[in-house]
Amino acid sequence: MTENESSSASVIGGGLAGCEAAWQLAERGCRVTLFDMKPGTFSPAHQSPHLAELVCSNSLRSNDAYSAVGLLKNEMRRLDSLIMKIADETAVPAGKALAVDRELFAQAVTNMMDNHRLITVIREEITSLPDNPEAPVILATGPLTSEPLAEDLARFTGKDRLYFYDAIAPILFAESLDMAVIYQKSRYDDGPGDYLNCPLSRSDYAAFIADLKTARYTLLHDFEDVKYFEGCLPIEVMCSRGDDTLRFGPMKPVGLEDPKTGETPYAVVQLRRENTSGTLYNMVGFQTKLTRGEQKRIFSGIPGLENAEFARFGSIHRNTFICAPEILQATLQTKTNPNLIIAGQLSGVEGYVESTAMGILAGINAARLMKSQHPLIPPPETAMGALITHLTETDVKHFQPSNVSFGLFPPWEMKVPKRLRGKVRAERSDAALKEWIRLHQI
Repeated sequence: MTENESSSASVIGGGLAGCEAAWQLAERGCRVTLFDMKPGTFSPAHQSPHLAELVCSNSLRSNDAYSAVGLLKNEMRRLDSLIMKIADETAVPAGKALAVDRELFAQAVTNMMDNHRLITVIREEITSLPDNPEAPVILATGPLTSEPLAEDLARFTGKDRLYFYDAIAPILFAESLDMAVIYQKSRYDDGPGDYLNCPLSRSDYAAFIADLKTARYTLLHDFEDVKYFEGCLPIEVMCSRGDDTLRFGPMKPVGLEDPKTGETPYAVVQLRRENTSGTLYNMVGFQTKLTRGEQKRIFSGIPGLENAEFARFGSIHRNTFICAPEILQATLQTKTNPNLIIAGQLSGVEGYVESTAMGILAGINAARLMKSQHPLIPPPETAMGALITHLTETDVKHFQPSNVSFGLFPPWEMKVPKRLRGKVRAERSDAALKEWIRLHQI
């Protein structure tokens, strides 16, 4: 047994960030104990006993290397991300996006955790934080952190915890879709594409909007202050901002001409494949807090979905996160306890990919602490570095969780044509990350 194997780091939370952090630790020769509360306790949105369960969309968004999230994915691949490796292996057709078969994906991650010789998986709920841990502890319990642990986290931070609400889109059984009406096409693609499209006429769209305005919604408690993430608004919230908001958002028809008619519909509802067998489809951008009965009634009025059967209804759940600029160092260590590291969405990033990226950094830095090495901060030119800048340098009064975007990167020192900006960002990131890895022997 090596010196690093004689003591054990701890990871609390078996989601994407927690599993990634445990993997990064173990691959660096460190013994790690991974705690997850399932299957003894489930959050309101979780259903599977597997680790790394995807509770919202099955999409990890764009795979375009010149997009911000595509650039982040490539950085993660270069850092030997387990989550990215398995996502690539369990991918399902989704146009230019990376989407996965969520069941195969979770099974594969769980198997890797269970079978690594340096990872011990313990299925029990952790309800409080260790006061003075001698070895690194990574907290990666995610946006659905259990109430007891969230209360203890609030005690530790000395602040009331912040939260917003996130909504989940429904999933439909493919066999219940009317393919005489629905057509297959990805936006602007010449071929059939990977998405299914439900075309709406002007009158169809007007009826849909009218139904949304009078629908019944899941009620929240009186004491709950709703703070939605702008990148994942419920469709009824978008609808309240104007009748055409949805038609210029998730129901945008541009580039989706109906091959049956050769015309562009007034609006479109897109469906994305959920699994490799193609038996399930996700309603893209249709996250909602409508009651189940209203979802069945209103969504069945969409052309092609008249007889749609729901494998999962949309729902709403609380997302918990810390005020990172007050709590975190740029290494993801907490300012008051350097052995406590916070990763994933709990740290204040938004999205599967961003959460996993923070798990990578947490695992790398926990391993370095185990080896009495200085923890690291990724270069600001990288997507990971841009996220860290957001977490640690945003004005405390205006801090909100964020997806990765080029707006988080360092400002341009010179003018770069807009069409080349993604390429230049990618090239700079690649050079900076290579040098960072070489310099620190990561």
